[in-house]
Order: sequence, then structure tokens, then C-alpha cells
Amino acid sequence: MKSFSGLPIWLIPLMAGIAALVLVFSLLVLFDSRPQQQAGEVVSSGRADIGGPFTLVDHTGATVTKADFAGRPMLIYFGFTYCPDICPFSLQVMAAALSALPEDQRAEFQPILITVDPERDTPEQLAQYVSSPAFPDNLVGLTGTPEQIAAVAAEYRVIYRRALEEGAPEDTYTMDHTSLIYLMDRQGEFHSVYAHGTPPAQLAEGLQDFLEESPR
Repeated sequence: MKSFSGLPIWLIPLMAGIAALVLVFSLLVLFDSRPQQQAGEVVSSGRADIGGPFTLVDHTGATVTKADFAGRPMLIYFGFTYCPDICPFSLQVMAAALSALPEDQRAEFQPILITVDPERDTPEQLAQYVSSPAFPDNLVGLTGTPEQIAAVAAEYRVIYRRALEEGAPEDTYTMDHTSLIYLMDRQGEFHSVYAHGTPPAQLAEGLQDFLEESPR
């Protein structure tokens, strides 16, 4: 059977579906034209389109800004303390990479965890979490109001949202979020980003390369 356009009627819904997928893909490309990373891939850029000023609260309860970390390259990860697997894995990768460096090189970097779950991740909760021996030494946990977290996440192009299984208690929600390790230089400007799944040895090599390229 043919439609008025000369196409089989059964083909019209299929073509409509394909057109819808093309539209969605086009909108996604328009929304975010940055290159997408596969696991273990490293992206570097001299463009100042990632990162920016922030005002947050650290795990001791003190208010901190980007300026408080000036002079030290930052390793920043966005996650949350109730994360069952991806966040602790990424922080363990960070710890292993730093541990592979000589002590003087390791001391150059400031590891930072910025929560995407400010409702539950209070300074007290973060203080307990960042003290884990599995995570980097001197790991700083940062939280804030939902508005402050949204602002810093936008600066780093981090996407996050609450996820709750249907019928589950409200307080059992988790967070879907971008999982990347950002390396910011001594001025707090973007240097490179490491995708989830980057081996510790590869991250350690990248950190050493950074120090050779950007000596004090």
C-alpha cells in the first residue's frame, strides 16, 4: 500500500523516528561542541573555557575561594560521598597516581573533591569521607549551597542530576554526574582533563609532564 507521497505507509513512522533522532543529535552537538572523551583519553586545551572563580565551604567549615589554592596545581573531581563505586574508584586512581610520584612532586598538587550532592554532603560528612586512607593525602572536600554547587559545576561543564529508582525511599537517591579528573595549573586555569578509566600510571605520567612544562 502506498501513501499520498508514494512511500509505503509502514516506512513513514520509521523515517519520522530517524528524523527525530537526527534532531536530538543536532541539539546535543549545538549544546556541547567540546570533544567527547573515551575511557582513559586525555584532552588538553589552552582555551579558558573550563574552570572559573568559586566560593565554597571546605570540610573544616571554612569558606574558601579559588584564590586560596593559587600557586598549587589542582586535581579536581566532582562526585559525592554516597557514591557506591565510580567516585571512590576515581579518587583511588588519583591517590595511586600521586603515590607514584616522588614526594617533592606529589606535594606540588592539591587534590580536591567538589560534591554534587550538597544536601547530604555537609562539611562534617565530607570530613569523614576525605580522611579515608584509600584517597589522596590532603584531599580537600568542598560543598556549598545548591546554587553555589550549580555555579561551580557550570564553570567546569559538569552535568549532574538526582536519580531515584521508582518506588524507592526518597533518601536512597544517587547522583548521575560527569566523572572526570581536571588538572588546573598554578593560576587555576584549565590544563587537561582525564576521563574515567584513565590508568593511574597514565595520570602520573601526565602530572610529571605538567611539572616539566610548568616549573615553579
